[in-house]
Amino acid sequence: MEGIELISFQIISAVGTARSMYIEAIQAAKAERFDEAAKLLEEGQELFVQGHHAHTQLIQNEANGEKTEFALLLMHAEDQLMSAEAFGILAQEFIDVYKKMKGNM
Repeated sequence: MEGIELISFQIISAVGTARSMYIEAIQAAKAERFDEAAKLLEEGQELFVQGHHAHTQLIQNEANGEKTEFALLLMHAEDQLMSAEAFGILAQEFIDVYKKMKGNM
């Protein structure tokens, strides 16, 4: 596997794991394990950045004149990237709400 397929799978793998960590972070906050929630959120963000960097590589290649052919796999990767980004934002909001409910803010 190489090229667009490899980059697509790199994105899917990184941001899929990040999204799972964001969900786990929400669950940890709900159980009032705020330190664990913060750690999971941070680890998720690091993985999200890895996926984002892989996507940025594609954009830079296109900007340099290297055309990217349409691929369903790439479209799926970009969908996963956007979904993970939304989950990350919501995870932070949920954690803040759970902290506020507990009086830890």
